[in-house]
Order: sequence, then C-alpha cells, then structure tokens
Amino acid sequence: MQKIRTFLWFDGQAQEAAEFYVSVIGGDSRILDVARYPQESPDEVGKVMTVEFRLAGQEYVALNGGPQFSFTEAISLSVDCEDQAEVDRLWAALTADGGEESRCGWLKDKYGLSWQIVPRGMTEVFSDPDRARAERAMKAMMGMRKLDLQAVRDA
Repeated sequence: MQKIRTFLWFDGQAQEAAEFYVSVIGGDSRILDVARYPQESPDEVGKVMTVEFRLAGQEYVALNGGPQFSFTEAISLSVDCEDQAEVDRLWAALTADGGEESRCGWLKDKYGLSWQIVPRGMTEVFSDPDRARAERAMKAMMGMRKLDLQAVRDA
C-alpha cells in the first residue's frame, strides 16, 4: 500500500465510478478492495462504503459518503498521455454520458471529478528558449478545449 492515497467522496456511485475509471485508464489499473457498511454505521448495512482501486499504478479510495460534499475544480487528476490518440480516447470516454469539456485540456467526468488530459511534450513547448514561440504556443492552447500538441507546436 502506498503511504498517501487520494480519497474521493461520492454520493452512492463509488463502486460504479471506480470500475469506470479502471476500464478507461487500463494498464496497471484494477479494483483492489470493496468494503461495506457494517452494523452501527451511518449508512445502510451492506451498502458499499469504500472502494480501493489503482489507476496506472496510483492508488485511490472512493467513499460513498452521501450528498454533503461534491467535487470542485480545485483538485483534478492529471493524465500524462503518450500521444494524441490516447488524448482523444480518454477525452471521449471521460466526457461521455454527461461529462463536460472545459478549457486547456480540462474536463469534468459524469461524476463531477475534474481531469487534465495532457499530451506528453506540452511543458517542453512552453519552456522553448524562443520566448515568442512559447507565447504563441500558450495562446494556441488557451483557445483549445481538448489539447492538440501538434497544433500547439505549429503555433
């Protein structure tokens, strides 16, 4: 078990969300454990309480905590994508069924969790020693929803 894990609060969809994330991210991703509410708990006995899962080697815990809290853009999961095909695949999957596109590679999935879908190589473009080129790249990215590394490089 890793020392620090991200804990995500859901209103009844913890297992559904974890299974969705595992299916979308793939690779070293899987459900690790499902715990159910016991007697004397604040929720229905036997209902899924927490789901421990791994996404690309990183561990998370999803809690069915109720409607008291919801996700905000103040925290997001950033995915380092190998190529544009991976960006396109993840973007389509995570915005499907009620997800929402935002700007500059950000989106919210159907559960309200924010993600950054970033093609590998973006940071190098912005640290280009040719400052005018880096500024053009930044301007191009600021006009995008889903990121397109080649279009940013061509700017």
